[in-house]
Amino acid sequence: MRKQKGFSLIELLIVVAIILIIAAIAIPNLLRARMAANDSAAAASTRTINTAEVAYFDAYPGIGFPVALATLGGVSPCTAGPATGCLIDNYLATNGGGAGKSGYNFNATGSIGAGSLINNQYYATAAPVSSQFGTRSYCSVEDAVLRLQPAGTLTLVPSYGACQALLPMQ
Repeated sequence: MRKQKGFSLIELLIVVAIILIIAAIAIPNLLRARMAANDSAAAASTRTINTAEVAYFDAYPGIGFPVALATLGGVSPCTAGPATGCLIDNYLATNGGGAGKSGYNFNATGSIGAGSLINNQYYATAAPVSSQFGTRSYCSVEDAVLRLQPAGTLTLVPSYGACQALLPMQ
């Protein structure tokens, strides 16, 4: 009798079954890790927006905080000015061209508070595009404290007052 080389069909099916079992265990953990990474990236991006807002306020004290998030960015090569602060990446400033960044949508709005002639307040907010991308929504005002929306709320914070009412991130 001649000795055959290679694998039998049964051996091949067993190997494929083992690979599928390992994938079934690993994929949910990979998705959870990706969502945690997106959450962290959104928190870091919100902090970046806070830093840019303060820098813009210091650079243009006659204007105060910019009315829109896009003002903090600028197309490369960027020339700093009141309309293009060149303080953050334009991808973040334009919210990824409408598609978001790291699975999150961002917004920042400056406004005039009571008794002021300039935009002396702002709020920045970040929310996952869907529950597949993240588990938390963030916001911050000019005090630069990162705040979290209640669990299960995955929308942009609607207003300055709503952001101030949220609990700070621990």
